[in-house]
Amino acid sequence: MNRRQFLLSISSLATALALPNVAVGNVEANDYDFFFTRLSYESGDWEVDERMPANVLNSLIEYTSLRVDLRERVIPLSDPQMLQSPFCYLAGHRLVQFTAQEADNFKRYVEQGGFVFVDDCNHDIDGMFARSFERQMAELFGEDALQKIANDHPIYSSFFEFDGPPRTSVELNGWGDDLVHNYLKAIVINGRIGVLYSNKDFGCEWDYDFRNKRWLRVDNTRFAVNIVIYAMTA
Repeated sequence: MNRRQFLLSISSLATALALPNVAVGNVEANDYDFFFTRLSYESGDWEVDERMPANVLNSLIEYTSLRVDLRERVIPLSDPQMLQSPFCYLAGHRLVQFTAQEADNFKRYVEQGGFVFVDDCNHDIDGMFARSFERQMAELFGEDALQKIANDHPIYSSFFEFDGPPRTSVELNGWGDDLVHNYLKAIVINGRIGVLYSNKDFGCEWDYDFRNKRWLRVDNTRFAVNIVIYAMTA
């Protein structure tokens, strides 16, 4: 199943699972092209970078023609409702150890065409989040499933042009491994990314009120637009 087929299947999946449409005022979820889903999970501190989703959503409105739901949706990974999401975000600093239901939903979602952006808030390849998340992915998808992606991967040109993942200001701040990670990793399913994994702490980099972007020489959330457009079209 490609991404387009996955997105078209969401409504039929909701019917099969007897899941209701999520309404905001008088507007139902089907009236949006995109909504931001943050995945909560039992083992770690998933409630990080609280202003980041609103900032990313503002950029999608500013740069694209997507019909965007302005509300961040927090859905437990254990809840089948997450299977309806066009895009999921999972982050934290601490242990990632999925329950049986969380693991089943994560694997099912990814293998059926979903997209999860996972961000290590420690920006540390030897930190608790990185070690436990990578171990969890190996258990679900195989030892070698998570691999570095080339810096000319289509995700770097899906909207704006990048020559690899943009550097974040938090990578060299004395916390974490104090290294610039010049790559991202991914699990590729049927030729496209199902799990995009970062040790760069983009969430912290984009965790500010979107109205403050006017003070930046270059809007640093532009790469978030690339991630979403790739997730929606690849």
